Amino acid sequence: MFTRLVGHRCLTTTWSLGALPRNPYTILTQARRAPSSKGKVCVNSKAASQRAFSGHGTFRNEKRPTEFDKKILLWTGRFKKEEDIPALLSVEVLKTAQNKLRIRICYIMIALTLLGCVAMVISGKQAAKREESLLKINLEKKAQWRIEREKERESTAAKME
Repeated sequence: MFTRLVGHRCLTTTWSLGALPRNPYTILTQARRAPSSKGKVCVNSKAASQRAFSGHGTFRNEKRPTEFDKKILLWTGRFKKEEDIPALLSVEVLKTAQNKLRIRICYIMIALTLLGCVAMVISGKQAAKREESLLKINLEKKAQWRIEREKERESTAAKME
């Protein structure tokens, strides 16, 4: 790609590595030094670009899927069986499957939250019909604790005597 843009122009060696492709050594190994120009590298555009950027590892963005990645690919419906999954997959395919699974999990969480809200509303209405409230429940608990404390005081007073 880079040499296609440059064509037959000579590249100076004073360029920073940030301006060159990720692996500049593939271009430099295919390049020939021009005898007339010091400090410059000339590149044959078509021949060097086909050899340097043929896709053999230079810019290939593939990854071996892990067992969890394979499960994600199956859950999202990208592949029907685990045997259908190739040995190498592009990162884009894996990221797309992960994003689909993430969205599905979010939808499930939203549905469970709404279900919980509906259940709380229903239980609150049933408690209102029975005339139960948090205030009544707390008052009953505190009255029971008072009775228990008085029994403990009486038992400790009886032991002291």
